[in-house]
Amino acid sequence: MTPPPSPPILLTPGPLTTRSETRQAMLRDWGSRDPAFIALTAELRRRLLAIAAGEATHVAVPLQGSGTFIVEAAIATLVGPGDKLLVLVNGAYGDRMVTIARRMGRAVDVLRWPEDQAVDPASIGERLAADPAITHVALVHCETTTGILNPLAEVASVVAGAGRAFLLDAMSSFGALPIDLAATPVTAVLASSNKCLEGVPGLGFALVEAAALAAAAGRSPSLSFDLHAQWRGFETDGQWRFTPPVQVVAALVEALKLLEAEGGPAARLARYQDNFATLWSGMRRLGFQLFLPEGLQAPIIATFHLPPGLAFRPFYDALAERGFLIYPGKLTQAETFRIGCIGALDRRDFDRLLAAIAAVLAPA
Repeated sequence: MTPPPSPPILLTPGPLTTRSETRQAMLRDWGSRDPAFIALTAELRRRLLAIAAGEATHVAVPLQGSGTFIVEAAIATLVGPGDKLLVLVNGAYGDRMVTIARRMGRAVDVLRWPEDQAVDPASIGERLAADPAITHVALVHCETTTGILNPLAEVASVVAGAGRAFLLDAMSSFGALPIDLAATPVTAVLASSNKCLEGVPGLGFALVEAAALAAAAGRSPSLSFDLHAQWRGFETDGQWRFTPPVQVVAALVEALKLLEAEGGPAARLARYQDNFATLWSGMRRLGFQLFLPEGLQAPIIATFHLPPGLAFRPFYDALAERGFLIYPGKLTQAETFRIGCIGALDRRDFDRLLAAIAAVLAPA
């Protein structure tokens, strides 16, 4: 009997390669109203808050769906009809927040930078001083359009100093890059199960200041995306309002235990940094160039220029045949492709990837 093929290595921003223990956790069936699952949900919420030191000020509100679902839920719940949201945009995921807010009928302003430049805190301060109608500011921490890292602490300080609420899309950073809610003023952190936490897709979550969420009762125009109602459900009886993704929850709790055993976000970041260093050193030897300056590059996902004469689709297919799935570019200004550095991978996987890329590029 032919054994099944080995699963591919996912070099994407998520879904990504997971540990066997995480996948194993999905084999059990759970009753969504059973005390055992209620306890599992409570553990999930506690562990998520602890990662960002948010226990004293914030509450954790998980929600079924992708990362985009939790971003939409947060905007719907926290930005009211009379409020105005300023979105800081230097990539596609900032633009997505603009689209969401406009679909919700919320007033939106946009401050833009090129895709290869980090957002500028001074410019944000100037815009807030010039427009007192702005009540909320939204930022993508690590913009996976390119892999650029935006200056969280500096932006948070400017926003807090201006007395505005701050929404942080930490989809591609939470669990690896530092986020300390005890030291950094953030109204809501938004992330998902299938990025640096190394869980599986299907669950987003918000860590929201308790006072801000308590003030948002009845504000959301959506039934299922109402984070205040979702939170009150958890606080009342520990249960999800609607059918939860029980296996995804179980997998994420296991993944959070593995994160703790690894040494927490600092240790995970160190592994991802080593992955990126291995990748960039090898790609440079093979003649590839990063899209971003190294000083702006987060060790989450790297964008490379597509060299002249190399078409993405045949390159992708050749690597897929060798067991590696990379990601297409998402830029408007250059032909690029992306390689993720996150997931249950280490430098040995990237050494193998580099050997596969060298083989694909070798003359026939």
